[in-house]
Order: sequence, then structure tokens, then C-alpha cells
Amino acid sequence: MQPLAAGARGIRVVGGGPAGAVAAIAAISAGAGAHISERSRSDRHKVCGEFISPEAFPLLESLGVWQEFLRLSPARIHRCILRFGSRVKQWTLPEPAYGLSRLELDRLLLGRAARAGATICRGEIFQASEMPAAARLIMASGRRPGPAGGDRLFGFKTHFAGPADDAIELYLGRSSYVGVNAVEGSLTNVCGIATEGVLRKYGFRIDEFLGTGPVAERLRPLSRRMPWLTVGPLTFSRARCTSGENVYPAGDALGFVDPFTGSGILNALWTGRMAGACAGRQVSSKTYMEDCGALLHRPFAVSALLRILLQWEYVSHLASLIPGNWIYNLTRPVLTNLREPSW
Repeated sequence: MQPLAAGARGIRVVGGGPAGAVAAIAAISAGAGAHISERSRSDRHKVCGEFISPEAFPLLESLGVWQEFLRLSPARIHRCILRFGSRVKQWTLPEPAYGLSRLELDRLLLGRAARAGATICRGEIFQASEMPAAARLIMASGRRPGPAGGDRLFGFKTHFAGPADDAIELYLGRSSYVGVNAVEGSLTNVCGIATEGVLRKYGFRIDEFLGTGPVAERLRPLSRRMPWLTVGPLTFSRARCTSGENVYPAGDALGFVDPFTGSGILNALWTGRMAGACAGRQVSSKTYMEDCGALLHRPFAVSALLRILLQWEYVSHLASLIPGNWIYNLTRPVLTNLREPSW
């Protein structure tokens, strides 16, 4: 590993995604040095819904990347559409959101971290044994592996070209769900999760799997522009209540929320900032975890409840009774619970 600048309070950041990059920027702003270990050797697409909630915009502005973000021409998203088979529920979002690929978002944030003074080492596999006992560590290395048995879950994603829309569409079923929304370059991101048993029926050929479902009509005028990416097995987890001393998990390493909420990137940005600021200011990891619990308890609990309800035959009838903005707001992190000066 490359040494941090002499005299700096050295913060190790494992993972160069949104949580890790923002954590490094926040740590440097707090007067610490930051070293990012990113095991991928180059920029790459990742399985992600690529939906960025408006609650992230003030944070992006505070990081000094808002204008750069807009210059990437992210797609504006104004509406949300939920599809339960033949039933449809739709509403206008309280504020417009954006769609931007993880490829571009990761480049943007890592570039800002480098300009802030972070050292970024690609192709570096983090070794915990190399960490000094008193060093502070930010774990932003992504979700934990899923269980070995049972009908496991796998994620998939690709980009399509063709007519784009200003809506994020969610096709919800008992054994799978698929999200569709525009990103930059007039592309449409298609990302979903399905059980291993269902995908195996199609030999994990995602085109065939989606070609038999309700999303097929939506994709018919589009043409796929990249191979399908898959990831898994996945396991959902709430933000953990404890972590090792001087260890600050952030993003999916802290807890993996259901992607249908569209709050994964938002959670990564906010917890990354909190982790970097707390580590840089030498705030205890216990205090940091308490703040994360206040931030994320509600959206994780609500998303877990929604996941259970999706197995219920009459969920579409229940959804028709609930205002769409309620569903949306209840799955956002509770930013009013953030406290100073912890982060």
C-alpha cells in the first residue's frame, strides 16, 4: 500500500464507489489524509438502478461536483410508475430526480477525491493485517455475499437505446422485480432482481426471462447496447448496530436496502460523507453507527415490510389506497435526524 502523506491522520478507505469516494473527500475536509483501495483496475459498469434522488443534490453541491454532474447530462425523472401485473399506480415525484450511470458517477466522484488529495490505488486488495491497530478504516467495499442455500437472489442490469421516458418504472412480482429508467446519452437502464430458481428456468439468459414477462412490451422498441451484467447471490440487511473499533462501514457494506426503493445511491452518498467526517474528526465508530441507525432505520424497516407484502396476492389493491408520495418518502433516509458535530 502507498503511504499517506507524512503528518496526516491516515484514513484507509476500502472501495472506490460512491460511498468510498465521498468518504475520502469528507475525511480530507476534516483534516485527515485518505487512501482509497479499489480492487478493480479500471472504470466499469455495475449492477445498479442508477436512480439519484433529489435529496442527494445538496450533498453533491457541497462536494463541489454539482456543476460537473449536470454537464454529464443526466436524464431528468419526473414520475414514478408501479406495475403489479395489469394494475398500474403512478404519481409525480415531489421534485425531479436524475438518472446517471454508475460508470459516470464513479468517475465523477473518484476524480473529485483525487483532486482533493486522496491517493487512489487500483487493483489493490485490502489486507486487514497491514492496518496499524489504531488506524481508522472506512469499509465501503459493497454488499456482503448472500447465503449458500435456499432460493437465492441475483441482480442483473444492462443499457438499452431507443425511446426514453421521464419516469422510473417498477415492474413488481412475487419472485422478481425490474426497474426501468433513463440515464445519460438517451440510454435506458434496465435493472432487476429475481430468484435463482426462476432465472435457472431460462439458463440465466435475461433476454429470454424478460421476454416472457410484463416488461417485454416496454422493451420491444428498444435495442440492447451492452451485455447483461449479473451479480449475486444477494442478501438484504439492515444497517448493522455494531462494528469494530475505529471501523466505519458505509454504503452497501453498512446495509443493503431493497433496490426497488431507489435509495441505494442516496444512502451511499450520505453514509459515505458521515463515515469520512467521523473518521477524520476521530468521532467514535459507535457514535457514527448510532447516527446511521437514526438515518436509515425507517427506510430499511419500510422496505423490508414492502418486500413481504409483495408476496401477498392483494398487494396491488393495498397499494391503490396509499398515496404514491407516501411510499416514496417513507423509503428515504431521515435526514432531519442527522446531528452536528458528529459528521
